[in-house]
Order: sequence, then C-alpha cells, then structure tokens
Amino acid sequence: MNDFSRRRFFHLAGALGAVASEGFRLNAQQQYPAPVPAPTIFPYTSRSPVSLVKGDVRRKNVLDALLAVDKEIRPAMARKKYVLIKINNVSTTTQLAATHVDAIRGILDYVAPRFKGPVVIAEASSRDTLEGFANYKYAQVIPEFKARKISLVDLNREKKFEVFAIVDRNIRPVPVRLAARLMDPDAFIISSAMLKTHNAVVATGSVKNMVLGAPLRSVTGETPAWTDKHVYHAMPPVGEQIGVNDCHHAMIYNMAITALHMKRYWGVAVVDGFEGMEGDGPTNGTAIPMHVALAGPDFLAVDRVAIETMGIPPTAVGYMQYSAQMGLGQFDLSKIDIRGERPESVKKTFKLHTNVNFQLDWLSDLKRTA
Repeated sequence: MNDFSRRRFFHLAGALGAVASEGFRLNAQQQYPAPVPAPTIFPYTSRSPVSLVKGDVRRKNVLDALLAVDKEIRPAMARKKYVLIKINNVSTTTQLAATHVDAIRGILDYVAPRFKGPVVIAEASSRDTLEGFANYKYAQVIPEFKARKISLVDLNREKKFEVFAIVDRNIRPVPVRLAARLMDPDAFIISSAMLKTHNAVVATGSVKNMVLGAPLRSVTGETPAWTDKHVYHAMPPVGEQIGVNDCHHAMIYNMAITALHMKRYWGVAVVDGFEGMEGDGPTNGTAIPMHVALAGPDFLAVDRVAIETMGIPPTAVGYMQYSAQMGLGQFDLSKIDIRGERPESVKKTFKLHTNVNFQLDWLSDLKRTA
C-alpha cells in the first residue's frame, strides 16, 4: 500500500482537485456524497449475529467477543482438521497497522479449550512476512499454547496457490494467484483484522483482510519480482496519468467477486479495535483509542457493525456495498443481532485518509450513470 501511495501521489493530487470541485471535503466536515440506490442481485435473507465488546484489556475483549458467538461457530470448528488464523500484516514494521500478538492470544484463549487440533498463524504480506512475524513477536505464543501445535506460515514462501480470474481497468480478465491455504476445506479460518481507514477503499476490515491477504507475491531475492496484490487495484502502468474513476469500480468489483469465491471457507471474523487507526491508514495513520472487539461468522455483517463504530456510512465503502449486492452477507443493520454494546455507545468518527475524496468519486460516478 505504501508503494501505491508513493507512485500515485502526484496523479492523486490532480484527481483530488477535480473531485474537490464537486464539493466533497470530508477531512473538514466529514460530508459524504449522497448514496446511490444499489439493486440487490442475490438477497441475503438470514439474520446475522455480531458481538461488540468493550473493555480495558485487548486479549480479554477478543476472547469475550468470540465467546458471545460460541454457539454459532463451535460446531463448524469441530468439523475441521486445523484452525488457521489469518493475521493482517499490511506493514511489517508498524504495530498499529498489524495484528497485535495479544489479539492472537485472545483468539487462542478461545480455541485452545475447544479444539484439539493444530493451529496455523498465516499471512502473505505485501512486504517480508517473516519480518513481521519477528517484529511483532508472534512466536511467543507457541510455547504458551504447546498442546495446540502452533506454526507460523508465510504463504508467499509456501507457494501453494489457486489461479483465479479478476479484471483489469479495461474489464479484461487477468489471472491472480491466491494462497491455497485460505481455501482449504480442512481449515477453520479465523480472520484477525483491525479497525482502520484505508488509502484506496475508505475502510478495511475482515473481508478485505481475507481478500487482499490471499494474492501472493515474490519473496526476497526472487527474480523477477512480482506481486498479484497490485493487480487487484486495476491501476494504469506506472507513469501513465490516472483519471478520476479510472480504476475504482474494477478494484472494488475484484474484491467482491474474490470474497464470494472464498466465502465458503471462512469460519469467524474477529476485529480488534482496541486501538483503531484513523487518517492515513492502513499504514501511516494515527491511533484512536476504542477499546472494542467484534466477532461473528458473517464477515460482512461484522464489517458493517465495525464501520458503524467508525462513523462511516455503509454506502461509502464500495467493496462492501458490491459484496452486499451479491449476497456475501447481511449488510442491513436492522437485520444484524448485535450482542453486547450498541454501536452508538462506542462510536467515534474516524478522520479519513487524505485522498478520501478521490476514493469516493466512484459514488458520484454511479449517480451520473444511474
């Protein structure tokens, strides 16, 4: 994501000026473009449980959030051969941007007495995954939970993948390599995400942690260097002028169709919001204390409640809206059974990314073409 920001800085600046002229000045007044009616293609009719816990200890918050949805997730976990915790290491050096080891401990506090198989902690970072493992001290949990046979796996180095087709900015099919472990029917997959703003899609959460964590990249020393994560952004080649709406519809569509493809393998979403990241997330933002954790088997429903606590309207996050239209999960807050705190009682309005006006122009484009 840092590479994306640096390469596109000057292009984004020009696009931002064009969008700002339409009146979207979010950093000052937190005003959003008007929502555009989004037709439901595949209705999601079930109600979804989401826990929202507030407390002073990160580890306990995560455990309590999982306990609140135990009856929904434990039977599914019992049918699997191992548990896979998909962490988020979009940065391998900035702790605020990455899954905290105490969030992993909270997950393991739930898993350990309820599941007798091994546990894999996995990531395919856009940087060096092993550097993140070391910097964030994930190996500390191995001796703490000896009976669970915990291993740390760099999905980039494992090099096991499934080929999937997405589209480029010209709507041409292009292949990407998705980590095979994240689509292993023998794994109970737990997404360990955080509350963060984002430099390309307004806000990140459980769905994005899985989708953009799945594409692989080359490892240090491999030639030629490559990354399939960049393909998802549907960006023009480096050095070519980027225009407003040049890539956003393709990018958020790519995320939504990948989420639909992966959904059947997902077990439970956990969002650690002990400290959120506002401003220039997902790597360069600043801390905003929230002291919350969320969990639920419906990843989209968890993300819907998460952005509600961040003061972000659901229509602002394109990949979530597209996912909802295609039936990924429950996105109607009135049909989500929230256990614990009410979102309005913990809500804080997050300052958004500097380039958020550019990110939101996909909405104005929908309005023009509706």
